[in-house]
Amino acid sequence: MRWLSVSRITFLALALIMPGLPQTAQASNSRIKDIASLQSGRDNQLIGYGLIVGLQGTGDSLRSSPFTEQSMRAMLQNLGISTQGGASNAANVAAVMVTANLPPFASPGSRIDVTVSSLGDATSLRGGTLIMTSLTGADGQIYAVAQGSVVVSGFNAQGQAAAIQEGITTSGRVPAGAIIERELPSKFKDSVNLVLQLRNPDFTTSLRVADTINAYAAANYGAPIAEARDSTEIVVQKPRTADLTRLMADIENLVVATDSPARVVINERTGTIVIGADVRISRVAVSYGTLTVQVTETPQIIQPEPFSRGETAVQPQTDIFVQKEGDGVAIVDGPDLRTLVAGLNNIGVKPDGIIAILQGIKSAGALQAELVLQ
Repeated sequence: MRWLSVSRITFLALALIMPGLPQTAQASNSRIKDIASLQSGRDNQLIGYGLIVGLQGTGDSLRSSPFTEQSMRAMLQNLGISTQGGASNAANVAAVMVTANLPPFASPGSRIDVTVSSLGDATSLRGGTLIMTSLTGADGQIYAVAQGSVVVSGFNAQGQAAAIQEGITTSGRVPAGAIIERELPSKFKDSVNLVLQLRNPDFTTSLRVADTINAYAAANYGAPIAEARDSTEIVVQKPRTADLTRLMADIENLVVATDSPARVVINERTGTIVIGADVRISRVAVSYGTLTVQVTETPQIIQPEPFSRGETAVQPQTDIFVQKEGDGVAIVDGPDLRTLVAGLNNIGVKPDGIIAILQGIKSAGALQAELVLQ
Protein backbone atom coordinates (compact mmCIF):
# COMPACT_ATOMS: atom_id res chain seq x y z
CA MET A 1 0.00 0.00 0.00
CA ARG A 2 1.32 3.45 -0.92
CA TRP A 3 0.25 6.78 0.52
CA LEU A 4 0.62 10.16 -1.11
CA SER A 5 -0.22 13.29 0.86
CA VAL A 6 -0.37 16.72 -0.71
CA SER A 7 -0.94 19.78 1.48
CA ARG A 8 -2.33 22.93 -0.07
CA ILE A 9 -2.04 26.18 1.82
CA THR A 10 -3.24 29.52 0.47
CA PHE A 11 -2.69 32.85 2.22
CA LEU A 12 -4.21 36.21 1.43
CA ALA A 13 -3.23 39.30 3.42
CA LEU A 14 -6.40 41.36 3.79
CA ALA A 15 -5.51 44.35 5.95
CA LEU A 16 -3.34 45.71 8.69
CA ILE A 17 -4.17 45.16 12.34
CA MET A 18 -7.54 46.66 13.06
CA PRO A 19 -7.39 50.09 14.74
CA GLY A 20 -8.01 50.24 18.44
CA LEU A 21 -6.34 46.92 19.22
CA PRO A 22 -3.46 46.91 21.76
CA GLN A 23 -0.02 46.95 20.16
CA THR A 24 2.14 45.93 23.14
CA ALA A 25 1.75 43.23 25.70
CA GLN A 26 1.92 43.81 29.42
CA ALA A 27 5.50 43.36 30.65
CA SER A 28 6.25 40.74 33.28
CA ASN A 29 7.92 41.68 36.56
CA SER A 30 11.00 39.74 37.64
CA ARG A 31 13.72 40.08 40.22
CA ILE A 32 17.12 41.16 38.95
CA LYS A 33 18.65 37.92 40.28
CA ASP A 34 16.33 35.97 37.96
CA ILE A 35 17.19 37.85 34.77
CA ALA A 36 20.86 38.76 35.28
CA SER A 37 24.04 37.20 36.60
CA LEU A 38 27.15 38.70 38.15
CA GLN A 39 30.07 38.78 35.74
CA SER A 40 32.58 37.86 38.44
CA GLY A 41 30.25 35.12 39.70
CA ARG A 42 30.42 32.73 36.75
CA ASP A 43 31.18 29.01 36.81
CA ASN A 44 34.54 27.58 35.75
CA GLN A 45 34.84 24.24 33.98
CA LEU A 46 37.13 21.49 35.28
CA ILE A 47 38.31 18.32 33.55
CA GLY A 48 40.30 15.24 34.47
CA TYR A 49 41.18 11.71 33.40
CA GLY A 50 40.62 8.80 35.76
CA LEU A 51 39.82 5.13 36.24
CA ILE A 52 36.68 3.43 37.50
CA VAL A 53 37.19 0.09 39.23
CA GLY A 54 34.87 -2.55 40.64
CA LEU A 55 32.84 -3.15 37.47
CA GLN A 56 31.23 -6.57 37.09
CA GLY A 57 32.94 -7.62 33.88
CA THR A 58 31.60 -4.59 31.98
CA GLY A 59 34.82 -2.58 31.82
CA ASP A 60 37.22 -1.89 28.96
CA SER A 61 38.79 -4.74 27.03
CA LEU A 62 42.47 -3.98 27.51
CA ARG A 63 43.42 -5.07 24.00
CA SER A 64 40.98 -2.63 22.40
CA SER A 65 41.74 0.15 24.94
CA PRO A 66 45.52 0.11 25.54
CA PHE A 67 45.40 3.44 27.41
CA THR A 68 43.32 1.78 30.11
CA GLU A 69 46.02 -0.82 30.74
CA GLN A 70 48.75 1.85 30.72
CA SER A 71 46.82 3.93 33.26
CA MET A 72 46.18 0.89 35.46
CA ARG A 73 49.88 -0.07 35.46
CA ALA A 74 50.93 3.50 36.27
CA MET A 75 48.46 3.64 39.14
CA LEU A 76 49.70 0.37 40.62
CA GLN A 77 53.32 1.47 40.31
CA ASN A 78 52.51 4.68 42.20
CA LEU A 79 51.06 2.47 44.94
CA GLY A 80 54.29 0.45 45.07
CA ILE A 81 53.00 -2.62 43.23
CA SER A 82 55.23 -4.00 40.49
CA THR A 83 53.54 -4.93 37.22
CA GLN A 84 56.61 -6.00 35.25
CA GLY A 85 56.01 -9.03 33.02
CA GLY A 86 52.66 -10.66 32.53
CA ALA A 87 49.61 -9.41 30.70
CA SER A 88 46.45 -8.33 32.41
CA ASN A 89 43.00 -9.44 31.30
CA ALA A 90 40.97 -7.55 33.89
CA ALA A 91 37.53 -6.53 32.70
CA ASN A 92 36.45 -4.57 35.76
CA VAL A 93 38.34 -1.33 34.98
CA ALA A 94 37.25 1.50 32.69
CA ALA A 95 38.97 4.72 31.65
CA VAL A 96 36.74 7.79 31.95
CA MET A 97 36.79 11.54 31.45
CA VAL A 98 35.72 13.41 34.56
CA THR A 99 34.09 16.84 34.25
CA ALA A 100 32.70 19.30 36.77
CA ASN A 101 31.69 22.95 37.16
CA LEU A 102 33.50 24.98 39.82
CA PRO A 103 30.85 27.34 41.23
CA PRO A 104 31.69 30.98 41.89
CA PHE A 105 33.19 31.92 45.24
CA ALA A 106 33.81 28.24 46.07
CA SER A 107 36.08 27.75 49.08
CA PRO A 108 38.53 24.89 49.78
CA GLY A 109 36.89 21.95 51.51
CA SER A 110 33.46 22.29 49.89
CA ARG A 111 32.14 19.54 47.62
CA ILE A 112 30.76 19.56 44.07
CA ASP A 113 29.18 16.95 41.79
CA VAL A 114 31.18 15.38 38.97
CA THR A 115 30.20 13.61 35.75
CA VAL A 116 32.08 10.58 34.39
CA SER A 117 31.96 9.39 30.77
CA SER A 118 33.55 6.26 29.35
CA LEU A 119 36.51 6.58 26.96
CA GLY A 120 36.93 2.94 25.93
CA ASP A 121 34.60 0.13 25.02
CA ALA A 122 33.10 -0.45 28.46
CA THR A 123 29.46 -1.50 28.30
CA SER A 124 28.36 -0.22 31.72
CA LEU A 125 29.74 1.85 34.60
CA ARG A 126 27.07 0.65 37.02
CA GLY A 127 28.47 -0.40 40.41
CA GLY A 128 31.91 1.15 39.79
CA THR A 129 33.99 3.45 41.97
CA LEU A 130 35.97 6.40 40.67
CA ILE A 131 39.45 6.43 42.18
CA MET A 132 41.30 9.64 43.07
CA THR A 133 41.29 11.94 40.04
CA SER A 134 42.72 15.45 39.81
CA LEU A 135 40.52 18.07 38.12
CA THR A 136 42.27 20.96 36.40
CA GLY A 137 41.07 24.27 34.99
CA ALA A 138 41.89 26.04 31.74
CA ASP A 139 45.07 27.42 33.36
CA GLY A 140 46.41 23.92 34.10
CA GLN A 141 46.08 24.29 37.88
CA ILE A 142 44.47 21.59 40.01
CA TYR A 143 41.33 22.94 41.68
CA ALA A 144 39.60 19.77 42.90
CA VAL A 145 40.10 16.05 43.53
CA ALA A 146 37.29 13.58 42.77
CA GLN A 147 36.61 10.11 44.17
CA GLY A 148 33.51 8.08 45.02
CA SER A 149 30.82 5.67 43.88
CA VAL A 150 29.30 6.21 40.44
CA VAL A 151 25.53 6.52 40.07
CA VAL A 152 24.21 5.34 36.69
CA SER A 153 20.54 5.85 35.82
CA GLY A 154 20.39 3.57 32.77
CA PHE A 155 20.53 -0.20 32.60
CA ASN A 156 20.98 -2.94 30.05
CA ALA A 157 20.26 -6.66 30.01
CA GLN A 158 20.93 -9.20 27.31
CA GLY A 159 20.73 -12.88 26.57
CA GLN A 160 21.74 -15.08 23.69
CA ALA A 161 18.96 -13.95 21.37
CA ALA A 162 17.68 -10.65 22.77
CA ALA A 163 18.85 -7.52 24.56
CA ILE A 164 17.21 -4.49 26.15
CA GLN A 165 18.65 -1.14 27.17
CA GLU A 166 17.16 1.92 28.78
CA GLY A 167 19.10 5.15 29.16
CA ILE A 168 22.87 5.48 28.93
CA THR A 169 25.03 3.11 30.97
CA THR A 170 28.42 4.45 29.90
CA SER A 171 28.10 7.75 31.77
CA GLY A 172 27.09 8.64 35.29
CA ARG A 173 27.52 11.02 38.19
CA VAL A 174 29.35 11.04 41.49
CA PRO A 175 27.20 13.20 43.81
CA ALA A 176 29.39 15.47 45.96
CA GLY A 177 32.31 13.42 44.68
CA ALA A 178 34.91 16.20 44.34
CA ILE A 179 36.55 18.21 47.11
CA ILE A 180 37.73 21.70 46.19
CA GLU A 181 41.44 22.11 46.97
CA ARG A 182 42.14 25.56 45.56
CA GLU A 183 40.05 28.71 45.44
CA LEU A 184 39.87 31.13 42.55
CA PRO A 185 42.47 33.90 42.69
CA SER A 186 40.01 36.81 42.56
CA LYS A 187 37.97 37.89 45.60
CA PHE A 188 34.47 39.31 45.40
CA LYS A 189 35.13 42.18 47.80
CA ASP A 190 38.25 43.19 45.89
CA SER A 191 36.04 44.39 43.03
CA VAL A 192 35.65 48.12 42.45
CA ASN A 193 32.24 47.78 40.85
CA LEU A 194 29.59 45.22 39.95
CA VAL A 195 28.93 44.15 36.36
CA LEU A 196 25.53 42.56 35.73
CA GLN A 197 24.93 40.54 32.57
CA LEU A 198 21.41 39.94 31.27
CA ARG A 199 20.66 36.32 30.39
CA ASN A 200 18.41 37.52 27.54
CA PRO A 201 20.04 40.64 26.06
CA ASP A 202 17.59 43.48 25.45
CA PHE A 203 18.15 47.25 25.41
CA THR A 204 14.80 48.04 27.00
CA THR A 205 15.35 45.65 29.88
CA SER A 206 18.91 46.86 30.34
CA LEU A 207 17.77 50.48 30.71
CA ARG A 208 14.97 49.48 33.08
CA VAL A 209 17.43 47.60 35.30
CA ALA A 210 19.73 50.64 35.43
CA ASP A 211 16.82 52.98 36.21
CA THR A 212 15.54 50.69 38.98
CA ILE A 213 18.99 50.47 40.59
CA ASN A 214 19.43 54.26 40.34
CA ALA A 215 16.06 54.84 42.01
CA TYR A 216 17.16 52.56 44.86
CA ALA A 217 20.55 54.31 45.08
CA ALA A 218 18.99 57.79 45.10
CA ALA A 219 16.91 56.83 48.13
CA ASN A 220 19.79 55.18 50.01
CA TYR A 221 23.00 56.87 48.84
CA GLY A 222 21.79 60.14 47.30
CA ALA A 223 23.26 59.57 43.82
CA PRO A 224 22.85 57.22 40.83
CA ILE A 225 25.32 54.35 40.66
CA ALA A 226 24.22 52.25 37.63
CA GLU A 227 24.84 52.67 33.90
CA ALA A 228 23.61 50.48 31.05
CA ARG A 229 26.53 49.97 28.68
CA ASP A 230 24.66 47.97 26.05
CA SER A 231 21.89 45.40 25.73
CA THR A 232 23.74 42.96 28.01
CA GLU A 233 25.89 44.77 30.61
CA ILE A 234 24.90 47.08 33.45
CA VAL A 235 27.79 48.52 35.49
CA VAL A 236 27.12 49.42 39.13
CA GLN A 237 29.66 51.63 40.91
CA LYS A 238 30.25 50.84 44.58
CA PRO A 239 29.43 53.77 46.89
CA ARG A 240 32.18 54.56 49.39
CA THR A 241 30.00 53.82 52.40
CA ALA A 242 28.44 50.63 51.03
CA ASP A 243 29.33 47.04 51.79
CA LEU A 244 29.64 45.22 48.46
CA THR A 245 27.94 42.01 49.64
CA ARG A 246 25.00 43.84 51.17
CA LEU A 247 24.72 46.09 48.10
CA MET A 248 24.52 43.06 45.81
CA ALA A 249 21.93 41.41 48.06
CA ASP A 250 19.74 44.52 47.91
CA ILE A 251 20.13 44.97 44.15
CA GLU A 252 19.34 41.38 43.18
CA ASN A 253 15.98 41.54 44.94
CA LEU A 254 14.80 44.67 43.10
CA VAL A 255 11.86 44.03 40.76
CA VAL A 256 12.10 45.06 37.09
CA ALA A 257 9.55 44.97 34.27
CA THR A 258 11.30 42.84 31.64
CA ASP A 259 10.84 43.08 27.90
CA SER A 260 11.70 40.78 25.01
CA PRO A 261 11.28 40.74 21.23
CA ALA A 262 8.31 38.97 19.68
CA ARG A 263 9.43 35.52 18.64
CA VAL A 264 7.93 32.25 17.40
CA VAL A 265 10.10 29.16 17.90
CA ILE A 266 9.35 26.10 15.77
CA ASN A 267 10.95 22.66 16.04
CA GLU A 268 9.89 20.74 12.95
CA ARG A 269 11.38 17.45 14.15
CA THR A 270 9.22 17.25 17.28
CA GLY A 271 6.32 19.41 16.10
CA THR A 272 6.82 21.86 18.98
CA ILE A 273 5.57 25.44 18.61
CA VAL A 274 6.31 28.16 21.18
CA ILE A 275 4.64 31.53 20.60
CA GLY A 276 5.70 34.57 22.61
CA ALA A 277 3.19 36.84 24.30
CA ASP A 278 4.08 39.83 22.07
CA VAL A 279 3.50 38.03 18.76
CA ARG A 280 1.00 39.77 16.49
CA ILE A 281 -0.55 38.67 13.21
CA SER A 282 -2.20 41.03 10.79
CA ARG A 283 -5.62 39.90 9.56
CA VAL A 284 -5.16 37.16 6.98
CA ALA A 285 -7.38 34.58 5.29
CA VAL A 286 -6.06 31.03 5.50
CA SER A 287 -7.23 28.12 3.37
CA TYR A 288 -5.74 24.82 4.45
CA GLY A 289 -6.66 21.64 2.63
CA THR A 290 -5.24 18.13 2.62
CA LEU A 291 -5.52 15.85 -0.37
CA THR A 292 -4.89 12.18 0.49
CA VAL A 293 -4.38 9.66 -2.30
CA GLN A 294 -4.42 6.00 -1.26
CA VAL A 295 -3.12 3.44 -3.78
CA THR A 296 -3.81 -0.23 -2.91
CA GLU A 297 -2.37 -3.11 -4.93
CA THR A 298 -4.35 -6.41 -4.58
CA PRO A 299 -3.12 -8.82 -7.26
CA GLN A 300 -5.35 -11.84 -8.00
CA ILE A 301 -4.25 -15.36 -8.85
CA ILE A 302 -6.04 -16.85 -11.91
CA GLN A 303 -6.11 -20.62 -12.18
CA PRO A 304 -6.66 -22.45 -15.49
CA GLU A 305 -9.73 -24.58 -16.15
CA PRO A 306 -9.61 -28.18 -14.95
CA PHE A 307 -7.96 -30.65 -17.39
CA SER A 308 -6.80 -27.72 -19.52
CA ARG A 309 -3.29 -26.94 -20.60
CA GLY A 310 -3.41 -23.37 -19.28
CA GLU A 311 -0.98 -21.89 -16.78
CA THR A 312 -1.52 -20.10 -13.49
CA ALA A 313 -1.29 -16.31 -13.96
CA VAL A 314 -1.26 -13.23 -11.78
CA GLN A 315 -3.74 -10.50 -12.68
CA PRO A 316 -2.89 -7.06 -11.21
CA GLN A 317 -5.65 -5.05 -9.57
CA THR A 318 -5.19 -1.47 -8.35
CA ASP A 319 -7.65 0.50 -6.22
CA ILE A 320 -7.19 4.28 -5.90
CA PHE A 321 -9.01 6.19 -3.17
CA VAL A 322 -8.95 9.99 -3.03
CA GLN A 323 -10.05 11.92 0.06
CA LYS A 324 -10.08 15.68 0.38
CA GLU A 325 -10.46 17.42 3.74
CA GLY A 326 -10.47 20.90 5.18
CA ASP A 327 -11.29 23.13 2.25
CA GLY A 328 -12.75 25.96 4.32
CA VAL A 329 -11.26 29.46 4.44
CA ALA A 330 -10.69 30.87 7.93
CA ILE A 331 -9.75 34.41 8.92
CA VAL A 332 -6.96 34.56 11.49
CA ASP A 333 -6.50 37.82 13.41
CA GLY A 334 -4.02 37.86 16.29
CA PRO A 335 -4.21 41.05 18.36
CA ASP A 336 -3.18 39.00 21.41
CA LEU A 337 -1.79 35.54 22.17
CA ARG A 338 -5.10 34.00 23.24
CA THR A 339 -6.92 35.12 20.10
CA LEU A 340 -4.07 33.91 17.90
CA VAL A 341 -3.99 30.43 19.43
CA ALA A 342 -7.80 30.16 19.31
CA GLY A 343 -7.80 31.14 15.66
CA LEU A 344 -5.20 28.54 14.76
CA ASN A 345 -7.07 25.85 16.68
CA ASN A 346 -10.32 26.70 14.93
CA ILE A 347 -8.75 25.81 11.60
CA GLY A 348 -8.64 22.21 12.85
CA VAL A 349 -5.13 21.25 11.75
CA LYS A 350 -2.40 19.34 13.49
CA PRO A 351 0.85 20.91 14.75
CA ASP A 352 2.69 20.16 11.50
CA GLY A 353 -0.04 22.02 9.63
CA ILE A 354 0.16 24.97 12.03
CA ILE A 355 3.92 25.09 11.42
CA ALA A 356 3.31 25.34 7.67
CA ILE A 357 0.65 28.00 8.23
CA LEU A 358 2.95 30.14 10.41
CA GLN A 359 5.73 29.89 7.82
CA GLY A 360 3.31 30.95 5.10
CA ILE A 361 1.99 33.88 7.19
CA LYS A 362 5.59 35.01 7.72
CA SER A 363 6.23 34.85 3.97
CA ALA A 364 3.09 36.92 3.39
CA GLY A 365 4.49 39.61 5.71
CA ALA A 366 1.62 39.30 8.20
CA LEU A 367 3.58 37.78 11.11
CA GLN A 368 4.91 40.64 13.24
CA ALA A 369 7.58 38.53 14.97
CA GLU A 370 10.84 36.73 14.43
CA LEU A 371 10.40 33.16 13.22
CA VAL A 372 13.06 30.80 14.63
CA LEU A 373 13.34 27.34 13.06
CA GLN A 374 15.16 24.63 15.00
